[in-house]
Amino acid sequence: MSITLARTRAVYDLTEVQEALDRNRGRSPELDAFYERMLETGADRFVTTPSSVDALDPLFEECPNFDEVLDDLARYLRLAHAGDKGFNVMPILLLGGPGVGKTHFAKRLARAMSTECELISMNALSAGFVITGSSASWRGAKCGKVAERLVRGKYANPVLVLDEVEKASGSTQSDPLAALYQLLEPETSKAFRDEFIDVDVDASQIFWVLTANSVDGIPSPLLNRMAVYEVPKPTPEQAAGIAQRMYRGLVEELNLGGFDDVLADGVLDKLAPVSPRDLRKTLLDSLGYAVADGRAHVSVDDIRLRQAPGKSRIGF
Repeated sequence: MSITLARTRAVYDLTEVQEALDRNRGRSPELDAFYERMLETGADRFVTTPSSVDALDPLFEECPNFDEVLDDLARYLRLAHAGDKGFNVMPILLLGGPGVGKTHFAKRLARAMSTECELISMNALSAGFVITGSSASWRGAKCGKVAERLVRGKYANPVLVLDEVEKASGSTQSDPLAALYQLLEPETSKAFRDEFIDVDVDASQIFWVLTANSVDGIPSPLLNRMAVYEVPKPTPEQAAGIAQRMYRGLVEELNLGGFDDVLADGVLDKLAPVSPRDLRKTLLDSLGYAVADGRAHVSVDDIRLRQAPGKSRIGF
């Protein structure tokens, strides 16, 4: 059993927070409440490191098409153990078509690191305020996702996933990617200032995972701040392995002890077009059909694929 190692790190200065509260008291009830929460919870947050250099091994089986990025992360984890330092690597950008499992991989990585995960969809992001926060003088102002996660969460090193980053849009007044130039640099991210709370926050331990279908629309200076990986679709053999592992996990989760241990080849063939994001639901439905029919195995007819009109499914 792997036990996560954890140390603590101050993510803001309590004196600075108290001074900001005194300076802005009464300006905004939401802002006052946020400062008081920062003081109440204190500044220390956990920074986690898996205690075993083999902690990422299960991901090689669960996400086999991510072997390139996992090879690098496993090497960096060994370096962290060799130097007795935290597992903190440069931001990564996962490139690949819809359905290859990029978001699932990021969430699974956070679980392996025993930290929190925050998903920010950049597809609908038309302003940087979601990341940086907005000035407390504005109506409806609130804290940005970065500071909110560090203040409300338990960890200084959460995994922050910026999904479909190439689809972020903005204007000359508000570039949704502008804050990333500071946040993706270890030195400058140590003093990230959210516009709502106007207090420096240490965001240098955040594990950044960005996903995109292509690099089109992503500025070169931003690409230079990341390790870029192209994620292929799973091969037929990898797809079969993913389906088998997920099936066995569901059988155990649902306590269906009488069901077959493995799926038949015909069932795996029919599951081949299903993307990783839809696989769990498809298997849940198939198990439900089998139970309703009084069977303890999944048949080919139990795999009922759904396809949106006018769209082809992109999967394995």
